[in-house]
This record gives sequence, structure tokens and C-alpha cells, in this order.
Amino acid sequence: MAEQEKEQEKKIIIDEDWKNEAQREKEILAAQEESRKKEPQEDQRPPGPLPKGNFAALISTLTTQALFALGLIQVKGQEDRPPDLEMARYNIDLLETLQEKTKGNLTKEEERVLKNTISEIRMGYVKVADKTSKSSQ
Repeated sequence: MAEQEKEQEKKIIIDEDWKNEAQREKEILAAQEESRKKEPQEDQRPPGPLPKGNFAALISTLTTQALFALGLIQVKGQEDRPPDLEMARYNIDLLETLQEKTKGNLTKEEERVLKNTISEIRMGYVKVADKTSKSSQ
């Protein structure tokens, strides 16, 4: 009987130790969470001023949309999404239309940036489309 009582005492000590350790961890996590709440979060900061609306910004916006549709850039904290080739193609088409409609009205630098951007995004489209078709086979 004495042995059984000793075993029960040990179990109680282990249970109490476990409870104490769990409580300490809970308090540490609560303190960490509280300190995170006090820190300014990225998405809680007020937005800064928008950049100047110019030709480079328009190219950048359409390129970003195409890259996002291809899945080459992701939104932090969101699940990975499969590529949307149709949306990517649409944004590439918009860039190509922009190139066609502004021909002769751009500086040499603007022409070069637009031409290189379209070339790069086309290559990205082909790579993603090829990868997508191989993974679906």
C-alpha cells in the first residue's frame, strides 16, 4: 500500500509540474501577443503618398497584375493560388496595346522599358504555361 501511495504522489507531482509549465508557457505567449499588439503592424500603418502617375507607373501596374496572375508574386499571408493564365494574357495584351498605341510618342527610354518589360513578361508567361501544362498531364 505504501508503494501505491508513493506512485500516486509522483503522479500528482508530475501533473502539477506539467500544469505549472503549461501555465508559464501560456503566460509567455500572452505576453508576446500583447507586445505584438503594441508594435505598429505593417498593414496598420497609414498609407504613404502615392507615387507620381506617369508612364513608368502604368507599365509597372500592368506588369505587377500579370506577375500576380502568373503566381510569380504572392500576397503575404495568403495561400498559394494556381496561375490564372487568362488574366495574365489579358494584362500582357494591355501592355502590347499600350506599345502599339504610343508608338512614336515615347522617349527612347520609355520605348526600351516597355519593350523589355513585354519581352520579360512573355517569357514568364511561357514558362508558367509550360509548367502548368506539364503538371496537368
